[in-house]
Amino acid sequence: MEINNILTVEQLNNYIKDCLDSSPLLKNVSVKGEISNCGVHTASGHMYFTLKDGNSLIKAVMFRMNVQKLNFKPENGLKVICTGRVAVFVRDGTYQIYAESMEPDGIGSLYIAFEQLKEKLRKEGLFDQEHKKKLPKIPFRVGVITSPTGAAVRDIINISGRRFPAAKIILYPCTVQGNTAAPMLTEAINYFDRTASADVIIIGRGGGSIEDLWAFNDETLARAIYNCRIPVVSAVGHETDFTICDFVSDVRAPTPSAAAEIALPDSANINKMLGNVIRRMNSILFLKLDNGRKLLETLSASRALKEPGTYFDDKKMYVAALEGRLGNAFERKYSRSCAALESMSAKLGALDPRAVLKRGYAAVFSESGSVINSEKQIKNGETFTLELSDGSLKALRKD
Repeated sequence: MEINNILTVEQLNNYIKDCLDSSPLLKNVSVKGEISNCGVHTASGHMYFTLKDGNSLIKAVMFRMNVQKLNFKPENGLKVICTGRVAVFVRDGTYQIYAESMEPDGIGSLYIAFEQLKEKLRKEGLFDQEHKKKLPKIPFRVGVITSPTGAAVRDIINISGRRFPAAKIILYPCTVQGNTAAPMLTEAINYFDRTASADVIIIGRGGGSIEDLWAFNDETLARAIYNCRIPVVSAVGHETDFTICDFVSDVRAPTPSAAAEIALPDSANINKMLGNVIRRMNSILFLKLDNGRKLLETLSASRALKEPGTYFDDKKMYVAALEGRLGNAFERKYSRSCAALESMSAKLGALDPRAVLKRGYAAVFSESGSVINSEKQIKNGETFTLELSDGSLKALRKD
């Protein structure tokens, strides 16, 4: 049997590719399914993944330029709708969808991105209460980061003038939505932190959709607020609106007006508090003055102040009595010392060898000066000395 039209593998794959490329439906098709085997090529930045449902799957690729446009991070298990074209990759003989856009199936991409960033920063501890700074009790400089033409700044200025007119409002004008908003808001936070030109910072804007408030969900802005040394009050949108900025700030206010109420004290309450302090200080001062006056009256009525001479007379008598006691003690001590001295003198006199010599005795010494206490120590013809009570004599032994 003769076989005609024999094709190479490449020719067959190219033919199939041409067939698919010529289909209008496959040039712009939307496919929904669950992401699996999702990965981004490190070098190229292209994302490769598989879309699957309960019965089938298809390979998919999204090139880097389209990946960078996504507002959320695709993850395994996430249900999405991919829009693009279906074509054959000739080298591998496989067909796949080349996704040009991607949206979460049933939930907005911005909400997905919001939840992903929120969870990331929560795990890093940026929302922990222990890192929250306390607001100053009386801030005299309030930094406000918002649009200069919006209602938020007018509300803050009005509340400030009513509650605490002494506060200085320092406005850092920013756009609050659009692509340029997040960098401007971040720079505003960094400016106040760098210059320390405010005691507290209010950042916010009026209400809007999640797209309108998206600048306040920027990761760089969140980290700038977290690292800011000045307390930050977030006032983004209405009470039901929540942004990343609200979670990372030191205090979250439901509206810009509420932020001013929270950040600024009420001057009426301050005046009342100062009045109470002044009255308390006056009460304490008057009490001290009254006690001092009573003490002065008591002292002035004392005998020592009225008749100071009698006071000195009493002291003189006391000193005289001490002198008498001192004299008597000295006499007793002197008498005892003299008696002891006489007793010691008598004892020493009894031991004095000269007293013995006075009674007619003599002490005998050899020529060398040693004591002679035996006649055997002196030989015939030797001289010796006799020590008497009133002098000494030289003698010679002659037998």
